[in-house]
Amino acid sequence: MKVAVYKFFITLIIAGAASAAVSGQHLSDSLASYLEIAAKNNPGVQQRLLEYQAALQKVPQVGSLPDPELSAGVFLKPMELMSGTQVADFQLMQMFPWFGVLRNAQDEMSLMANVKYELFRDARSQLFYDVQSTWYELFRIQEERRISEKNIELLKTIETLTLIKFKSPSTGSPVSQQAGSMSSGAPDGSIRGSSSGMQGMNGRQDSQAAVAQAGNASDMQSSAMGAPSGGSGLSDLYRIQIELLGLENNVLLLNNQERTVIVQFNSYLNRNPASPVLVDTILKPPAFMISETAVQDSILANNPMLSMLDYERQSLEARKRMVTGMSYPMVGLGISYSLINKSSMSTSSMNGTDMIMPMVSVTLPIYRKKYNAMKTEADLLRSAADQNYKAKANSLRTEFYDALQMYQDASQRARLYENQRILAARSLDLMLKAFSTSAASLTDVLRMRQQIYEYELKLVESSVDLNIASAWITRLMASATK
Repeated sequence: MKVAVYKFFITLIIAGAASAAVSGQHLSDSLASYLEIAAKNNPGVQQRLLEYQAALQKVPQVGSLPDPELSAGVFLKPMELMSGTQVADFQLMQMFPWFGVLRNAQDEMSLMANVKYELFRDARSQLFYDVQSTWYELFRIQEERRISEKNIELLKTIETLTLIKFKSPSTGSPVSQQAGSMSSGAPDGSIRGSSSGMQGMNGRQDSQAAVAQAGNASDMQSSAMGAPSGGSGLSDLYRIQIELLGLENNVLLLNNQERTVIVQFNSYLNRNPASPVLVDTILKPPAFMISETAVQDSILANNPMLSMLDYERQSLEARKRMVTGMSYPMVGLGISYSLINKSSMSTSSMNGTDMIMPMVSVTLPIYRKKYNAMKTEADLLRSAADQNYKAKANSLRTEFYDALQMYQDASQRARLYENQRILAARSLDLMLKAFSTSAASLTDVLRMRQQIYEYELKLVESSVDLNIASAWITRLMASATK
């Protein structure tokens, strides 16, 4: 008794540890974690970030004064002066731009750095959308494969029922009796056997071989009696096996698609292409209500492309102010120092005294064409930026309504296919019960099974489209990437 109790508690501990491990692994590999990994490791996003950091380094460059100029001259033969002999001459000059030129230059470069930052935000927002849409696509593939495998099991059940009816002697058909006598010699007592005992390809080949033998016997018996009895039963089996082969081939194709999508997903995260990707078994609909006015306001306020164009307009305004200041004179302040030695011929009291002379220089911007052209260029570029902003705003508004239509259509389709799937599933249950008693035809059963299969696939597709549309709208608003 104690041993049984110990085993029970040990089992509970192991189950709890396994559940915690699975939960932790799922948490670490959730979509939010994948987005975080992609933001840190994606090369395209890192490139934009480095470009922004490099643009910030231009601000102190343009905000500094021009380098001072130092000139020196040495007389190879000292120059005779009244107060001595001049040996060398040194001059130091510092130029000062007009008031506000350096400040406006800094403003322009700061705004251009903000343009680079908005490009980084746009790249990160696009990356998040790509990661989410690819993750949803992987969910779609896995769900379609699960649905196909479930339908394979359903078709195997229908096939078993058909085999039972085909070899039943109660039909009075000689072909059915022949098929029954042939199936009784099989090791498991049936042409195909139970659905749980033969799930692989070998079971499929054995079943097809048994049906082929029954078909040959049916042909021989029919030719001997002059009646094509038993042909409809074989055709039903062949139809089921044709659909089974189609579903099995679809599973293989989905496996190939899954490998390709996993490689694409891992490329966004910049990790090993063969790294496993965990996907939720249930895709929850997005938990937010869409308000057209609120979303459009959010797009105008937060979309990185519009913010980039706005910063570009402001930088052109700062450039025009800088050019205006450059059209005014630059003032230079300096000093001249002359090195003078004593002369034996001079009796002046300043004999051998070095000379220090303050200096002032002023540039004369008399060639006005270039400055006028620079200001005109800034005005034209600003007008172009205004038009570009309007065009981008209109494009984003159109894109939003496309995403909104996709969201609304997917939501409506999801409700429709869910209701149709429920009704079709109830109808199929009734048909299967009727088919087992020969009250329903195989054609009706297969048709209803195909309808359910299509409804389930369309339901998964609509759920994926709903989440992709939600991610699309979030990408346009870009509020989460600011």
